[in-house]
Amino acid sequence: MNIAEILYTILLGPLELFFEVTFIITNRAINNPGLSIIALSVVMNFLVLPLYMRADAMQEEERDMEAKLHDGVAHIKKTFKGDERMMMLNTYYRQNGYKPTYVLRGAVSLLLEIPFFITAYKFLSHLEILHGAGLGPIKDLGAQDQLLTVGGITINVLPILMTAINLISCVIFTKGFPAKQKLQLYGMALFFLIFLYKSPAGLVFYWTLNNLFSLVKTIFYKLKHSKQILVALLAAIGIMDLIFVKIRIPDENVKKHLFLTAVGVVLVLPATAWVMKKIVDKIMHASNVAAAKKPTAAAPNPKMYRVACLYLSLLVGLLIPSALVNASPQEFVDIFYFQNPTWYILGAFCYAIGLFMVWAGVFYSLAGQKAKIYFERGIWVICGIATIDYLFFGTNLGFINANLRFEEGMNFSGREKLTNLVVIAVAAAVLFAIVLFSRKFAKEILTIASLAVFVMSAINLIHINHEIGGLKKQAILAQQSAPHFTLSKNGKNVIVFMLDRAQGEYIPYIFNEKPELMAQFDGFTYYSNVISFGGFTNHGTPALFGGYEYTPVEINKRDTESLASKQNEALRLMPVIFDEAGYEVTVCDPPYANYQHVPDLSIYDDHPDINAYNTLGYFTEVKSKEETQASNRRNFFCYSIVKASPVLAQDILYDHGNYNQSIMAGQIVESMYTAVGINHAFMDRYNVLTNLTHITSIDDGNTDTFLMMSNETTHEAMMLQEPEYEPEHKVDNTEYEAEHGDRFTVNGRTIHITNEGQYLHYQSNMAAFIQLGKWFDYMRENGVYDNTRIIIVSDHGQSLYQMDELIQPGDDVISDGGFYYPVLLVKDFGATGFGESEEFMTNADVPTLATQEIISNLTNPATGKPVVNDEKYAHDQYILASREWNIDSDNKNTFVPAKWYKVHDNIWDKENWEFIDKYCTLP
Repeated sequence: MNIAEILYTILLGPLELFFEVTFIITNRAINNPGLSIIALSVVMNFLVLPLYMRADAMQEEERDMEAKLHDGVAHIKKTFKGDERMMMLNTYYRQNGYKPTYVLRGAVSLLLEIPFFITAYKFLSHLEILHGAGLGPIKDLGAQDQLLTVGGITINVLPILMTAINLISCVIFTKGFPAKQKLQLYGMALFFLIFLYKSPAGLVFYWTLNNLFSLVKTIFYKLKHSKQILVALLAAIGIMDLIFVKIRIPDENVKKHLFLTAVGVVLVLPATAWVMKKIVDKIMHASNVAAAKKPTAAAPNPKMYRVACLYLSLLVGLLIPSALVNASPQEFVDIFYFQNPTWYILGAFCYAIGLFMVWAGVFYSLAGQKAKIYFERGIWVICGIATIDYLFFGTNLGFINANLRFEEGMNFSGREKLTNLVVIAVAAAVLFAIVLFSRKFAKEILTIASLAVFVMSAINLIHINHEIGGLKKQAILAQQSAPHFTLSKNGKNVIVFMLDRAQGEYIPYIFNEKPELMAQFDGFTYYSNVISFGGFTNHGTPALFGGYEYTPVEINKRDTESLASKQNEALRLMPVIFDEAGYEVTVCDPPYANYQHVPDLSIYDDHPDINAYNTLGYFTEVKSKEETQASNRRNFFCYSIVKASPVLAQDILYDHGNYNQSIMAGQIVESMYTAVGINHAFMDRYNVLTNLTHITSIDDGNTDTFLMMSNETTHEAMMLQEPEYEPEHKVDNTEYEAEHGDRFTVNGRTIHITNEGQYLHYQSNMAAFIQLGKWFDYMRENGVYDNTRIIIVSDHGQSLYQMDELIQPGDDVISDGGFYYPVLLVKDFGATGFGESEEFMTNADVPTLATQEIISNLTNPATGKPVVNDEKYAHDQYILASREWNIDSDNKNTFVPAKWYKVHDNIWDKENWEFIDKYCTLP
């Protein structure tokens, strides 16, 4: 972000965001862009109405003061000249309590109108959803209206109507004004006509509505009891709206029903409050309370208000986003398009400064004395509620990815919502009592809290920059070399391909649905009785790459060495063994190398013949990366607002991870079988699979090769278009599922696909295997398939409760045996046919499977111990049932204490599982 971008974000960013969120939430409820523009205009006009009313009052005060001083000023200008005239004018102004700068009060309305116009122009001029959307006679809100054709010439009617309304309003408003002021307003009306004449109809329609609102407001100014009339009119509209909802909107249309009901209630509220006030006043008068001496009204405390705004800016703009990034800084970095994630935090802070310090300050400064008191009390209560919501609610929503999407969505139970409401009500009462009796005490609390939040944020930022420091060098190196590897036609090729979180139980159903995969995976054996040693990558990969010497039990026994060093040993084992055996070795994306989220390839530096690459993000278009980064700068602030909001509002503001963005920043799953948008995290990984043929070189010689690669396509679930299982911007699988819904029962065993999470994971697994099949076809075409040993394996499964036979005793997420059921598919040299084996296996068998019969006397180069699988048969296998996936927090010498399972022989027999229900490092 440069200086111009920072200033724009501070001054106009909050307005632009409010426009966008208001429009998207409204359109989601009523599904009509034209009506949503009307709703946007109504919301924005009522929001700024107090500002314009105050600005108009200031203008009137300025005109009255000018009229009062006119004769005296004219006399001084006629009588005196030069410095003497200036001195006399200053004295005259001072005697009458007037400052020359007060003349700017006359421009307040215009100064307010400029940012709102710029924001509306930028937002509505390029809003994709308006293209092709009509409203009444307007066929396309995204283009010029062209409503009238005369002699073959099309005329845009809306700009003319807008100008006519504007001129009528000017005539009424400027009655009795000097000619100079009238000309200024008429000139502005003509300027808007010329400037907006060729603009999209949606933008002109919005501004026409604004002018109409301004005209109505001007007429109300001329009426007696204008406030009471307005309140009554709003109440009438609200009542008609509620009647319309009751009669015409079916209860099944929940979103539209709730939205329009909320609108009706809001419109009726002012009248309700006015009636209640009248009743209270009568009661007080009847009880002679009104006769008592009224207490002196409290004076506003601007310092307290500014400190409260500062606290919210620091909490929402710095602490919440910095805490999120600080939990796992490297996950927010793309080494092929490097940007320090602190820029996301800076963006969020600019939005927060703009909202709380600038625009909240504008509302406060233009408010009357009594209103300022209300502002101060209100923002104090908001500070407390925002802090409570952030610290104590929505803390167990699970894993959130770098695109700020919760893996399991955002779901709150009715109990959580009710609890939050009760806590908010109690907190609001207590906080209001505190500020009512001692605003000084409230100011001191906010000052201390602001300092504490700033210090915590600074600590987070220091840690983030420390963690990111080494990635800049990696980014430069990564961009200098394109990932590639070689397969030999005449030598032996060995491939160990890890699909992160690919689920072993899916294989029969994937191959049943796509029989053509049988031919593409010719020679493979599917192992249907497999375990991993944990449910997350940090627990499952050490044994996968290093064998039984790196199961969680064995790792925890070596409690004087760091987890990072043991992870590195495991990742180096097979590459070093094959390198020393004379193979040409390539490693791609070794997971958690050096315990970094972006794999640190320097762990192979002492073996220069090992070629190491990071591929994640390499094949993604720069435009997509730019869009993702721009979206994140906005959404980090939106995420903070979500976390600081009441639970009832969080899901609406979260919007399936899109944060009510008009440009689709990710995929929104609309129903079980329909979705809109693209999951960029999925695409970063999927693009690697689709480019496997491009990074594979074929050697006509007899060099032996070894490839060890990992890919996370199966980890980042996304809804795909069936039956091809390919990404589409708009997905609709309703018809396909109606015809093929019975495909999830194979050999009498059913896998549950009953919710979105299960469905998306199945699809992502299917997409990965389809792309691998295409890669294998490429190998066949180039004569390197038969002389290649291939192991497809995953580090763990996923807890989705899809197989009844695998549900184990335990608690919540760890009790699903599918969590520990990885994919294991093995093809040996020259093998044919597709088979299944029920032999008990673990993913720690991979090193022996990869080296069998080609490398003898297998020894761990780090420890000197033999690499064998005898441990599998010597005792029960212990699985770490831990929920701690984050290597930034679980990174000492042993895994944090957790519960365990032990299992033997057959994972499908529940009697073979035993749950160890105690937290420990060694079961």
